[in-house]
Amino acid sequence: MNFDLTSEQVMIKKMIKEFADEEVAPGSLERDRKKNFPLDVFQKLSKLGLMGLPFPEKYGGAGADTISFAIVTEELSRACGSTGITYSAHVSLGGAPIYYFGTEKQKQKYLIPICTGESFGAFGLTEPGAGSDAGGTETKALEQNGEYIINGNKCFITNASYAKFLAITAVTGTRKDKKEISAIIVPTDSPGFTIQDHYEKMGLHASNTTELIFQDVHVPTENLLGKKGEGFKQFLATLDGGRIGIGAMAVGIAQAAYEKALGYAKERKQFGQSLSSFQAIQFKLAEMAMKIELARTSVYKAAWLKDAGRTFAKEAAMCKLYASKICMEVTDQAVQIHGGYGYMKDYHVERYMRDAKLTEIGEGTSEIQHMVIARSIGC
Repeated sequence: MNFDLTSEQVMIKKMIKEFADEEVAPGSLERDRKKNFPLDVFQKLSKLGLMGLPFPEKYGGAGADTISFAIVTEELSRACGSTGITYSAHVSLGGAPIYYFGTEKQKQKYLIPICTGESFGAFGLTEPGAGSDAGGTETKALEQNGEYIINGNKCFITNASYAKFLAITAVTGTRKDKKEISAIIVPTDSPGFTIQDHYEKMGLHASNTTELIFQDVHVPTENLLGKKGEGFKQFLATLDGGRIGIGAMAVGIAQAAYEKALGYAKERKQFGQSLSSFQAIQFKLAEMAMKIELARTSVYKAAWLKDAGRTFAKEAAMCKLYASKICMEVTDQAVQIHGGYGYMKDYHVERYMRDAKLTEIGEGTSEIQHMVIARSIGC
């Protein structure tokens, strides 16, 4: 058992940490206030060759592993949660389904633009009436004359405004009185396809969260992703990988909150001494450091299992559940340590707390993670 990062992973960690500190963090507060999507940041990430990090070089990727993806997601999230979730969704929800389930022709046409940064990656799953119950999908795709005619709605979709295409789930028929759900790649400039960016969110203000509306959208049947009727199974597998990304995002936000709290505790004077000299504050900071380290290790283990080609659904659920839980705890304590200043936007920690909440909801709520874990242990 070896807990050391490889030389390549160390190099990636050093590079992305410097990039996050110099290019991402300085504008994070302003982006949050003005709700500005970090397009300039991702243009620079494209030049660094990181937009297709875990995918093969023949598709424009970097051929790196899932642990490297987790490292990049964590560091970007440490600097800016909005940037972290944008990157995580781009890779794990946008690129991964096409890589794992697409034909070679589809990979050439759709994966390469994602890897090179020509298009952002996105995935249309959630609907107004189908969140945790993704099997309740109502969007329909009627097969007719070599085309799918799509009608329906999707909500809370990340990155769609900046994607040239995305995979969606839709009901393509019935099988033994059950919905036959398939995945279909849809160009975002298709007639009848409307993307609306109108949500007022609690946090992650600089990320792009949209509603998708399909009104008689026509796409060729060759845009079917994977096998017909296997969309449900495909997106479950996609979410397993995505949960590693959300776990890494949660670790990054928690790390940022911890660093701010530690720095503030050392500088802030109360009763003639620094806050960090009080045992009550020391214990808070010790708990924060311990929980972050445990969460990071859990994320890395799930990523390692994935890279080893082993079953990792349980571990992905565990790392996502635990990391999101401690992220909320750590950001809450960071605000508490800052006292009244923690409630002020200029000190960043209130933003971390707002951003943290999404990690308990996105890519499957904490309740869903408990269900996944329970099933995996034979309950």
